[in-house]
Amino acid sequence: MKKLFTIMLLLATSVIFAQGKLTGTITDPETNMPLPGANVMEAGTSNGTTTDFDGVFSLEVQNSEGELVISYLGFAKKRVSFSVNNGETIDIGEISLEADANALGEIVVVGKGVIDLEEDRKTPIAVSTVTSEEIQKRAVGNVEFPQILKNTPNVYVSNASGGYGDSQMFVRGFGQSNTAFLLNGQPINGMEDGNMYWSNWAGLADIANAVQVQRGLGSSKLAISSVGGTVNIVTKATNRTEGGFARFLVGNGSYMKGTVSYDTGINDNGWGFSFLLDYWQAHSKWANGTKGQGQNYFFSVGKKAGNHNFNFLLTGAPQWHDQNFSKDLKLYDEYGLKYNNNYGFNNGDYLTSRRNYYHKPVLNLNWDWDISEKSNLSTVLYASFGRGGGTGTYGNGPGYISGYPNGNEDLQRGAFNASNGLIDWTYIENVYNASITPDANGNRYAKPGSYEGTVLRASVNNHAWYGTVMNYENNISENLTFNVGADFRFYKGDHFRQITDLLGLDGVQESFGGNDNNIVTKTFNPDPWAALFDFADENQRIDYDYSENINYQGGFGQVEWANDEFSVFAQGAISNQSYKREDRGNFEGTKESKTINKTGYNIKGGASWTFIEGHTVFANAGNYSRQPFLDNVFPSYADNTQLADPEVDNEEIVGFEAGYKFEKGNFQLNLNAYYTSWENRFLSSTGEYQDIENARFLFTDIAQVHKGLELDATYKPNTRWMIRGYATLGDWVYDGSTPVRINNDDTNSLVETKNIDLKDVKVGQAPQTSAGLGANFIAIPEKLSVSLDWNYYTDLYGFVDVEDVALASLNNETYQSEELNSYSLFDLGASYNLDLGGQRFVITGNMYNVLDHEYISQKDNYGYFYGNGTTWNFSVKYRF
Repeated sequence: MKKLFTIMLLLATSVIFAQGKLTGTITDPETNMPLPGANVMEAGTSNGTTTDFDGVFSLEVQNSEGELVISYLGFAKKRVSFSVNNGETIDIGEISLEADANALGEIVVVGKGVIDLEEDRKTPIAVSTVTSEEIQKRAVGNVEFPQILKNTPNVYVSNASGGYGDSQMFVRGFGQSNTAFLLNGQPINGMEDGNMYWSNWAGLADIANAVQVQRGLGSSKLAISSVGGTVNIVTKATNRTEGGFARFLVGNGSYMKGTVSYDTGINDNGWGFSFLLDYWQAHSKWANGTKGQGQNYFFSVGKKAGNHNFNFLLTGAPQWHDQNFSKDLKLYDEYGLKYNNNYGFNNGDYLTSRRNYYHKPVLNLNWDWDISEKSNLSTVLYASFGRGGGTGTYGNGPGYISGYPNGNEDLQRGAFNASNGLIDWTYIENVYNASITPDANGNRYAKPGSYEGTVLRASVNNHAWYGTVMNYENNISENLTFNVGADFRFYKGDHFRQITDLLGLDGVQESFGGNDNNIVTKTFNPDPWAALFDFADENQRIDYDYSENINYQGGFGQVEWANDEFSVFAQGAISNQSYKREDRGNFEGTKESKTINKTGYNIKGGASWTFIEGHTVFANAGNYSRQPFLDNVFPSYADNTQLADPEVDNEEIVGFEAGYKFEKGNFQLNLNAYYTSWENRFLSSTGEYQDIENARFLFTDIAQVHKGLELDATYKPNTRWMIRGYATLGDWVYDGSTPVRINNDDTNSLVETKNIDLKDVKVGQAPQTSAGLGANFIAIPEKLSVSLDWNYYTDLYGFVDVEDVALASLNNETYQSEELNSYSLFDLGASYNLDLGGQRFVITGNMYNVLDHEYISQKDNYGYFYGNGTTWNFSVKYRF
């Protein structure tokens, strides 16, 4: 009887738990590619499986009716109903998953504790997210990486007709030095001045999994320079599934780019490897004389070991690109909007005075440790080694050479050919430099001190940067979370100049390093690979030679309580930053400064209330006391160890923001209001002043107030359409008077000191009012998608002109920055998935500024920047 009961029980169990079999294929609708490794679970059970390399799954279900829950990294979960009879096999067919920008946290494979995403905190912030799918479609190739963010509220990207990597990005009117950029949790703003040089990160579009812009206070727990906001860049790590691609891309200006990438997937022992290699070159970006060439490499190895997850990556983007700067409107009128007065020809060969070249390898080791179900520790160790610089003229520059027979002094003084506006390098080398009187040995030397002779030099910035960020998280209870961590950075930078082209001369003779008759004869190639090891020894350096050490130690913590209706958080960080400089160029031997220590902190707090499902209001406030940048602590070129007088104090920033978030079905809306007060700001800018061509303006104790409103919305009426839009209204002004010191950069001398009144003067460089509208349309399901975006910018002002401010004060007039014309731009894109005999291709094309609109994107103290005209790219990608 017992045996009979056991047999009956087994039979019943087999009926209950083996009702039937379901099969199907999981795909990405944008690429029509299968998704290997997708999770397929039977709802309400622990029964599940994963898809194979072709995205196919087969699952024996335990119930005759129910739902499958399908999930995949970076995509929204999908539920599919089923009904199956016992012993029956049903093919569900193809199931497409949609990319989920709101699930950015799911994209993070490693470093989850040190990458501070908006999803990691219950209390909302003003945020926008761009996934890898959109980056790959619209920001690869001859497009600046920040361009992918221009369709987000209060983010302005100025191309400025410059070279590759010369874009500038503004968030709520604050420049790149006052917006924090983080790469997998690692701060990447320049340690000396906070600047972000996109040319150093030219490969980001190829390796980024997602980018999240947090405007205003943001969710980062670090004590970072996030006055305008925080930009989190999350790169790919070692992929969990096998696959790869090869892509070839072409664009305007003879742009060509080839890329190959492969991932082994994670093997049975928990190891996985990924790599990406890339090469590009171009004759021009848009303006003339903006050639460029570069590579990108990415290597990653991952290891899953129990409750530990490790990932090591090495990436770099060595490149060189020729630059174009602002200029007087009359030069555009004479030579056209693509005119660039930084280049010309020497005996028939192209030669530019302004070439940026740099190589900055970055190493990154992430370790995630799931200590228990409630606590985890994340650590990132990183190092980067920058080598390279930017070229320019040294001695008597082309603009100072008098007596040139083919010029037009009324239009542009110096050795610029009046017929085309280009530098006549042939005349400079064969006539001007050849006329220099030789010494007793027959050698002709440039003598910068007396403005004799012209050579090309490179301003070199070589640095080594090491750091670590650690974060411990503990979910104390279902509602209470606690974080604590540390941030350490160590930086050593060397700055000097070296000769790149003697232009027919035998060397440079000048007072340097305590020697009144120092002679330098060696030249160095401005190439990013050569720059790794081939740069000037101390006895072959010119103009200046100094080093700095910056050490940073910080601690931070956060506590947040949240339930389904309310949330509240408090966050704090404190840090110490030390500065020290050594000057070798101005003295015999090395002169060292004393070590300066500055303490900074930030405090943030906020709360949110979901008063009805889908309706949330929130408010956040914060106070920053930010240490000054090193360049502001040591502003003198005559003695690089000399401290600013009076000593520069911390900058004080106070921010408030409030918002409303609405989400229902396929519609999302966000409304934000913000107020930021910034006091005791130190600001440095360059430009012309009276008869000085290279003047430097040092503003101290500047106050700014930025306030405004932001609205953005997204609507998906059906599976084929996605419509998005935004509008911003800002009021950004300077507040009060400020002292300004005017230095001559050529002679390293003080010209004069003024006190200028900037009360209610508009802050320039970015539009204070903007709007945008975009649409994505899947014209042929799983095949063809098309996108169109419109952006409108107005209330845009130039930078403060010190001369005009002083003149207005003398004439008893009210000064206001020059207002630039409003403008609109249209961008168009399309992508097509092609299957040829089982071989999968993705064809993508983009056109930017479709109507070829002429507009001024910025104005500085040298002149105006025209934006790019129509640019385009076209690519074919083969997936395997």
